[in-house]
Amino acid sequence: MSPTHYQALLLVGPTGSGKTPLGHFLQKNGLWGKRCVHFDFGNQLRNIGNRVEKPPYLKKEEMAIIAHSLKTGVLLEDDQFPIAKKILLSFIKNQNVTEKDLVVLNGLPRHRGQAKDLESIITIKRVVYLECSPKVVWNRIRFNSGGDRSLRTDDSFETVRKRWHQFNERTLPLLDYYRTKNIRIVNIKVAVDTKPENIHDQLLRQRL
Repeated sequence: MSPTHYQALLLVGPTGSGKTPLGHFLQKNGLWGKRCVHFDFGNQLRNIGNRVEKPPYLKKEEMAIIAHSLKTGVLLEDDQFPIAKKILLSFIKNQNVTEKDLVVLNGLPRHRGQAKDLESIITIKRVVYLECSPKVVWNRIRFNSGGDRSLRTDDSFETVRKRWHQFNERTLPLLDYYRTKNIRIVNIKVAVDTKPENIHDQLLRQRL
């Protein structure tokens, strides 16, 4: 089956906006009558970085690039997309994803170059933009509103501030990119106490 048959829902939002909790919720409960599988790219990279043995599909130099990205927070650039592609295709295979399923993309793509390269693998059906202010982001992380930050060791104020600026400079322009592709963007305002089920209820009112 051609990879272009895979359908995806892309979650866009700054760190702490609730993408990962929402992805988990969608995988458990589905959406629009479809089975959902949650691809958390950041978590995939962290799991790979913590492994004693490298995955067989990654080269030694690709592992070094992943380690550098995890250490510095820099994004994978266009020439490094093959790394992301290998990780995504391995995930799709392991999850037995079919053309009837919905891949929930979280953390990939992070910029226009990745978005263009991703089109050879998967079709974005909807973009969900989780909009929130810097103050809301910081309080959601402080209070672990999504329940997904307890094991994170990279949530210092300076790191979060850096990610916020990186999101605005590199990732937020994805919304304009997908608008030019006539892909519907669902804008959801996130508060400190917003839960995945609240967002799920709003998405159910949308039509695929």
